[in-house]
Amino acid sequence: MAWNPAARNLDDDCAVLEIGDTALVITHDAMAEGLHFLPDQDPADVAWKLVASNVSDLAAKGADPLGVMLGYQFGHDDLRFLDGFKEALGAFELILLGGDSISSTGAQVLGLTAIGLATHRPVPSRAGAKPGDTLWITGPVGAAMMGLEALQTGKGDSTAYRRPGALVGEGMVLAPHVSAIMDVSDGLLLDAARMARASGVTLAIDSEAVPLAAPEERRDEALRWGEDYQLLFTLPPGATPPIEASRIGQARKASTAPILLDGALLSEADGLGYRHS
Repeated sequence: MAWNPAARNLDDDCAVLEIGDTALVITHDAMAEGLHFLPDQDPADVAWKLVASNVSDLAAKGADPLGVMLGYQFGHDDLRFLDGFKEALGAFELILLGGDSISSTGAQVLGLTAIGLATHRPVPSRAGAKPGDTLWITGPVGAAMMGLEALQTGKGDSTAYRRPGALVGEGMVLAPHVSAIMDVSDGLLLDAARMARASGVTLAIDSEAVPLAAPEERRDEALRWGEDYQLLFTLPPGATPPIEASRIGQARKASTAPILLDGALLSEADGLGYRHS
């Protein structure tokens, strides 16, 4: 099947719709009860996370968020969800453009479409990394993993899991400089593998170079856990990032697997992160 160029071969975080001198950046993410949030979790936090996860995709394209369309399945405290939704829209400077709501039995499933305006053309993608490029990440992984455990036990800070951020400003600054970029939502290793596949390279990663927001003995788990919404990006050889970031590896000529972790070749079949299907 031939895809419209706006779909980017369905191989990127967002669609990019070119309209004259501007480009709309469009993404859609869904969240399911029991997978992305706990059944008894505060609906206000669920609303925040739904918005933030979509805005993070826009951030990975250097886009300026404009508005959202909500697909809402009525739940156990809809007014509380609305409170969190309004708060998230204000925090990320978004407007509600419309959507739909339904009543249904079973686990709650929520969807959101977010629309942004490109701030740099061409809009960067996952697919531009070349052999020799350096690999970087904007911050630590493992915070959401630890946050979920804090939420479940009632001990520690659960903010990173309940109310993650989205690096919109950082994405705008990075967009003119990167060769490839995406956000880390399903696990650093799995998302890096997706970038490698899209770019036609192997990404060699030094696990010890990856900054952690978890105990050292859980480094391997943190590399696979996801939902930290850091930005993962590559730069041409010799370039330095315009923002604070950690260099964690390098792009190499494509091998038999997309990831070379501490010298070991790994593919998506090796349990690199969370897979939706």
